[in-house]
Amino acid sequence: MPHEPLAQTFNTCNKIRYKAEMTSTLLLLRMRAEVVSPVLGYDDIPQLQEAVRAIRRAGGKINSQCGIHIHIDAAPFDGRHLGNLAKIIYKQEPLILHALGISRDRLNRYTRPVSDELIQRIEQHRPRTKDKLNRIWYGYHNRQPQHYDSSRYHGVNLHNVWYRGTVEFRWFEATLHAGRIKAYLQFCLAVAAKALNGRAASSRKRDFDPQSAKYDFRVFLLHLGLIGDEFKTARKHLMANMPGDAAFKNGRPKPEDVLPDETETTNLTNEAGQVPGLTV
Repeated sequence: MPHEPLAQTFNTCNKIRYKAEMTSTLLLLRMRAEVVSPVLGYDDIPQLQEAVRAIRRAGGKINSQCGIHIHIDAAPFDGRHLGNLAKIIYKQEPLILHALGISRDRLNRYTRPVSDELIQRIEQHRPRTKDKLNRIWYGYHNRQPQHYDSSRYHGVNLHNVWYRGTVEFRWFEATLHAGRIKAYLQFCLAVAAKALNGRAASSRKRDFDPQSAKYDFRVFLLHLGLIGDEFKTARKHLMANMPGDAAFKNGRPKPEDVLPDETETTNLTNEAGQVPGLTV
């Protein structure tokens, strides 16, 4: 990406400064830069979307080697909350991974799933503090975490809790679609809020059923609080890749599955000006 046009655009984007940075990893991949936002609040999401559109207008390009990492402040989390987060993700991960359309290469190398062993240790030790979860995450008490620790390459990276002070979500394939990025942010914030506000979380892993996947994922999103018009586009983007029917767990009934008397009742009530399905 051309640095100067981007820098000029970012500096005038609602007075919030975005940085186009070069890293050693990007040099190895022969890529030009990554874009780093400042610390943002929920009300800043529209400004972030404008920055994304500015990248596109300036000629910014993405490819399969690009990705999106979302960081959430870890300060409100204790060991129990982080354990809740790991268990929520572990339970719903088959749905989440399919919904986000993560490539096999990214999944194997950079965004590994929550491991069975981590969940077993969390269930066994029930950590209440970050220090106790630190021992569970690393297998020992890591007082000096390093940036390139191998444990960072998970979809939900808790290594960053102790290295940078954030919970990092690394799942996302790159996009310059501002609406999708907003959906990703809202999803991460909703999962974090669920972990913080819940007294406990189940770790019983969900099976992926193609027939009911879209319905199951919609129910999960609603349980996260992504309800109503504010999150309508988030639900649209997050469910777009899911098979099945959002309204029917076992698939939408075929017309021949409707009994004749049910059809007659519906027709009568419609003609009478009543709500379909109610008898006159």
